[in-house]
Amino acid sequence: MNRFQYASPVTKESAVNLLGSNAVALAGGTDLLSLMKANVVAPDLVVNIKEISDLKGIEYSEGSGLRVGALVTIDELLQDSKVREEYPSLSVAADGIRSSQIRSIGTVAGDLCQRPRCWYYRHGYGLLAMQNGSSMVIDGDNRYHAILGNAGPAYFVNPSSFAPALIALGASLKIVGPNGEKEIPVADFFKTPQSEGEKEYNLADSEIVIEILVPPAAGKANATYEVRDREALDWPHAAAAVALSMQGDQVESAKVVLGHVAPGPWNSDEAASVLNGKAVNASVADDAGKAAVQQAKALSRNKYKIQLARVAVRRAILRAAGMEV
Repeated sequence: MNRFQYASPVTKESAVNLLGSNAVALAGGTDLLSLMKANVVAPDLVVNIKEISDLKGIEYSEGSGLRVGALVTIDELLQDSKVREEYPSLSVAADGIRSSQIRSIGTVAGDLCQRPRCWYYRHGYGLLAMQNGSSMVIDGDNRYHAILGNAGPAYFVNPSSFAPALIALGASLKIVGPNGEKEIPVADFFKTPQSEGEKEYNLADSEIVIEILVPPAAGKANATYEVRDREALDWPHAAAAVALSMQGDQVESAKVVLGHVAPGPWNSDEAASVLNGKAVNASVADDAGKAAVQQAKALSRNKYKIQLARVAVRRAILRAAGMEV
């Protein structure tokens, strides 16, 4: 690990003033420190934001919904009774993070901002893993890479546990930077980089996420389903989050978002259109799962992920509708 300076501001304004070129924000640090130890990133300044009280706490009201401070840990989210009651898709996503160490110090905003788990990136080959003008992923080991949104040049998958559920629920992020605060939909936070110098999310070097805002979930059935090798610490091969606005036993409107299958969380309008206006049953859920992967394109070694994504969508829909899966 390279030498670096360290600062610990107590206000978000002070943190913003310290951030900028080759300075990074430190929250839980579960991802940042591993990247620093591997020399994938080498900041000159690490800005600890854990002492900023404005970034803490969970609040809920029936009128405005849920506010989750950026520094709220996975454990804190899991233990919140209102989150479990109103937003089961978030609770299930949190429960899927099996490491007790990560749960205790990892933060919700940190989960959204973590970098891809792609082994090419983690071994210093860059976010797009280019070598001699071509991608190392295409002819290399691409078992865990993208099956959607993978026309190039990005083939990694977004690793966030919470992003699919937050997007399905219509959540937004509040961000602070040199020009003050702004609010953007979580869906607009992520992007697919087209060059090596870009990041996979819309957050400038001098900006930090300060809170997550989720609309009231009253009357909206929501669920997450993840498919993974084992229950121990591991990232899913595929995941799906679903939010259903119901009119009686029929779906009035649906949102279906896939995770771990594309460079960003993947919103499936195709799956949602299958659900709209119909009563949920196993057949409808299966049709929605098929629709969700109709654009999928496997790489040389990850065709299995198409079936797993289809299953994740089907089971998330049935779970949201209160049916056993």
